[in-house]
Amino acid sequence: MSRVDLVTFGCRLNAYESEAIRARANEAGLGDAVIVNTCAVTAEAVRQSRQAIRRARRTRPGAKIIVTGCAAQTEPASFAQMPEVDLVLGNREKLETASYADFGVADAERVRVNDIMSVKETAAQLVDSFDGRARAFLQVQNGCDHRCTFCIIPFGRGPARSVPLGSAIEEARRLVEAGFPEIVLTGVDLTAYGADLPGTPSLGVLVRKILKLVPELKRLRLSSIDSIEADGALMRAIAEEERLMPHFHLSVQSGDDMILKRMKRRHARRHTLAFCEDVRRLRPDAAFGADLIAGFPTETDDMFVNTLALIDEADISYVHAFPFSARTGTPAARMPQLPRPLVKQRAAALRAKGQAQLAHRLGALVGSDQELLIEKDGVGRTRCFALAKISGEPGQVLRARITGSDASALQAEALA
Repeated sequence: MSRVDLVTFGCRLNAYESEAIRARANEAGLGDAVIVNTCAVTAEAVRQSRQAIRRARRTRPGAKIIVTGCAAQTEPASFAQMPEVDLVLGNREKLETASYADFGVADAERVRVNDIMSVKETAAQLVDSFDGRARAFLQVQNGCDHRCTFCIIPFGRGPARSVPLGSAIEEARRLVEAGFPEIVLTGVDLTAYGADLPGTPSLGVLVRKILKLVPELKRLRLSSIDSIEADGALMRAIAEEERLMPHFHLSVQSGDDMILKRMKRRHARRHTLAFCEDVRRLRPDAAFGADLIAGFPTETDDMFVNTLALIDEADISYVHAFPFSARTGTPAARMPQLPRPLVKQRAAALRAKGQAQLAHRLGALVGSDQELLIEKDGVGRTRCFALAKISGEPGQVLRARITGSDASALQAEALA
């Protein structure tokens, strides 16, 4: 069996980079290998990565096992010690063709992880395929200069750096020519885009440039954003650019001001509410998602209730709730921890509230006409990212009548 399989954990940026990894491995002529692109955001993500490595060795005993991604960057020695692993690559090395061209014989060469903090530039990765997906991811930013007390990711991704404006636009054009009707802009700290580039073009400027210079692009979407960094240019793009999809996933983390301070976040509760209110005024059809952490150290019952209430008050329809996970080396890991059963209970309560909000939003769409992008036969997405059950060709954009809904999806019929 001579093939390269990729196992991807974590964020949309990792999904994008996995396609770049596939391209670089093919360029190097790599065969009979399993590449595990890890995530370090939680201890559970790291555990699942290790589980996938052991499973890969059982199912592909003769294959080379390569481990990369954020967990490999932050704790390379622990992966190198696994007997199943042949090679550990850092986040910079995983995007270099040469990394897949040879496998050193000395143990020291099994780990190729350099200092990510020394990386100052990010180039556009040429990606031709997204495994048949109707939407393509486009990395325009990497790294983060902030130091939230719970987060290990800056040590896995390095300093904030942006893909030059012209390169990002050219890659967007290439993806549209390859047949993708929708592009999702991704980054570790997406709203920090451009701060390191000449002229400091912001994310809003990039959005408007792409939509102006790539007129064939039907839909442009943003991945997770930090609303406190949303400047006037981005708000004008939200208001005026119909091809910018009205779905905004926010890095919120908590709805309690004291917890936000202890997380070293730069926003307060009122900022999240104000951003959602402003966007809804500009785009009444907007939908919001949010990342929320349950059980952060010192979180009291009342503090948790503030986060739970924020889902209703901000009308957040897509809740990504995570039980707090202490990451070694972060300040939050040294704070007084809550009992794990309580943390998991609070995460479950956030998810239940999010599911109720989503069901309510989907129900409100019944009877309306929506534009759908078919992701695969039987499944499409509205502009506001609601899942819809409908037949159609992957990549097709069509108008449909919403005829019903359940707790997680709409039912739709194509309009003539």
